[in-house]
Amino acid sequence: MLAKRNRVPTARIEPDRKFVVRGDHITLGQLLKLAGVIGSGGEAKIYLSETAVMVNGEPEQRRGRKLRPGDRVQAPDTVPIRLIAPGEEGEREEAIES
Repeated sequence: MLAKRNRVPTARIEPDRKFVVRGDHITLGQLLKLAGVIGSGGEAKIYLSETAVMVNGEPEQRRGRKLRPGDRVQAPDTVPIRLIAPGEEGEREEAIES
């Protein structure tokens, strides 16, 4: 009989979802709406007051927080979003007009 190997469960690491920011910045509320995390811009204030959204590893509740290329946003139960500038490489890019 073969011995069973002890397997250590590993977490599946998903790549960041990449959004191209065309312009200087985009607000956190706009990003959450365009990414489909919330249904409308009006939901942003309530969502952010009740939900732990992380921006660059820090909790953020301001819907008007200006996000720029290089910023990373993580909402619960979603794939992290990395903002990139036009022309940066990325497997999957979605354009955002600001």
